[in-house]
Amino acid sequence: MPEEQDESLNALFGAVARRLRHSSIKALAPWQVTPSQLRVMSLIDMHEAIRPSELADHLHISPRSVTEVVDSLEQRGLVRRDSDPDDRRASLISLTGEGAALSDAVRAARAAEAETVFGRLSARDRAGLRRILRKLADSHEDGTG
Repeated sequence: MPEEQDESLNALFGAVARRLRHSSIKALAPWQVTPSQLRVMSLIDMHEAIRPSELADHLHISPRSVTEVVDSLEQRGLVRRDSDPDDRRASLISLTGEGAALSDAVRAARAAEAETVFGRLSARDRAGLRRILRKLADSHEDGTG
């Protein structure tokens, strides 16, 4: 019986994850930005300016993959590359004004979409879900789960 419960939890969690992923992609559609581009933009926004190698480290992807995403964002005028004042051989990536505005707009759209998904939960249920998800996320990050 416990295995059936675990499968049920997996199925339910998977269904919610798919719904969130679908709603997130839908929320991104007006801006024609992909989830990977948005992850890069969010990290850049968080750090204000960051080296491509640091982006790759944070995202656990190859530097070449970061370069491709940054190139596509730069072509759209959403990010810019500047020389790193501490190491002229390196560059720093930062958001342009247009990139920051897009990042803010997408963040607001995603928050509204999340409210649609989680809005049916009471404040107590949300707090409980947040606690459970944090516990699962923390156990994955520290290697215990």
